[in-house]
Amino acid sequence: MAILDGSIVNVAVPKLMAVFGVGTDRIQWVLTAYLLASGVVIPVSGYLGDVLGYRRMYVVCLGLFTMGSLFCALAWSDKTLVAARVCQAVGGGMLVPLSMGMLFKIVPRGMMGMAMGIWGISAMMAPTIGPTLGGYLVDNLSWHMIFLVNLPVGLLGMFLAAVFLGETPLLKSRFDLPGCLFSSAGCFAILLALSEGQDKGWTSQYIVTLVVAAFFFLLIFVLWELGTEEPMLDIRLLGNPVFAVSLLITAVVTIGLFGGLFLVPIFTQVLLGLTPMQTGLLIMPSALASGLLMPISGRLYDRMGARPLALVGLSVVALTTWEFNKINLNTSTHWLQMMLVYRSCGMGLAMMPIGTAGMEAVPARLSGRASAFNNLVRQVSASFGIAFLTYVMTSRQVYHFEWLRESLSWSSPVAFAAIGQLKQALALPGDAALAVLGMAAQRQAMASAIADTFVVSAAMVAVAIPLSLLLGKKRTKEMVEGAVDNRDAGGKSADAG
Repeated sequence: MAILDGSIVNVAVPKLMAVFGVGTDRIQWVLTAYLLASGVVIPVSGYLGDVLGYRRMYVVCLGLFTMGSLFCALAWSDKTLVAARVCQAVGGGMLVPLSMGMLFKIVPRGMMGMAMGIWGISAMMAPTIGPTLGGYLVDNLSWHMIFLVNLPVGLLGMFLAAVFLGETPLLKSRFDLPGCLFSSAGCFAILLALSEGQDKGWTSQYIVTLVVAAFFFLLIFVLWELGTEEPMLDIRLLGNPVFAVSLLITAVVTIGLFGGLFLVPIFTQVLLGLTPMQTGLLIMPSALASGLLMPISGRLYDRMGARPLALVGLSVVALTTWEFNKINLNTSTHWLQMMLVYRSCGMGLAMMPIGTAGMEAVPARLSGRASAFNNLVRQVSASFGIAFLTYVMTSRQVYHFEWLRESLSWSSPVAFAAIGQLKQALALPGDAALAVLGMAAQRQAMASAIADTFVVSAAMVAVAIPLSLLLGKKRTKEMVEGAVDNRDAGGKSADAG
């Protein structure tokens, strides 16, 4: 639900602009505020779960998210909606790391792959279902419903968690206030820079200042966490090679994969003329495919480990993403849908084992902090991926349009012949016919730019394939049975240190 809300609001932006009578410069904060607030609270989620209890924090955060959703639906201006979105994001931002951390504390190690596979269904399907559900609710009901739909689910989730979940053991630990402040400032600055870099300009003083501030605060944060006895987010976890490799693969693949989440809607809606609802229905089978494969990959992980699944899954993702470089203005929606399904099958096969292998490699009592680390990397990588691939697409679009524009002149024999055909077919004067060709060139330039961007996205995924060889050997029954003892011993030694 928290992941879903990050994408369900996107399709309602035009409606919200009309309702509140504001422009894109103000309504974008409805999206940006959620991104910033959720990113800032992720690092502290592991500490709060360890000290206050994961069930208690889960119920509290779910309640805060549900209450924020109600406030969003009752908002009477864009400013009150932004404030309500912050409340919603504070709860929603911690739900994902808390739920993941709770799994690693209550589920037997031999069943962890299956548990994470079931957990991952929502994580894989929510980003693609969100636009479809949001489009349906806005078109057929009201914009209020994209927030009110969270209320019954949130209340039911709070009740089930309070009744059926047991509380995790509590740890005594001092609150790392300096670490919290430094991480919050650093995450806020880098996420804001990534969010607004395309609009403000990557070399503008505003963005450069944010990047420098983010580097400064995050550097101080790392140095502080390495020196304090009770860190909020234990940087020393990166000393675990499997966990570090898992995070690196997650970061690289997320940068590549999140490009597809915004490139495909741009291609289908701007160039193919599909509505948001039609685009959502086009993407829906791929979401179902990845969701269905998650528990299967979890079961396979319990038997054979992460390495073979990651190698096969990432190879499928890289190859299918590469195939998207063939898209053009004549691409059929059927081909596009099938390639998305194949790509999602690879994602469903690879992503859960990669994350689970890293989480299982850390001491059991540090799984909450590791979960926060994992989700923070995902959040920043997703934001960076969208910003980076948007820049690639924009720059390549300019390149292709300039190349086509040079061809569309009276001195070009091909353009001269095309202009003559347009003049005869549409009874247009020469300059008007040239303008029509110019608009066609803009569409072709965007299609070529999107195809080029998918090549970059595929290259990012391909980089992660050899890294998956470092995830560990084939999982055996003895390794599964010995995992509990090794992790508990590691947790005690880490605590003692």
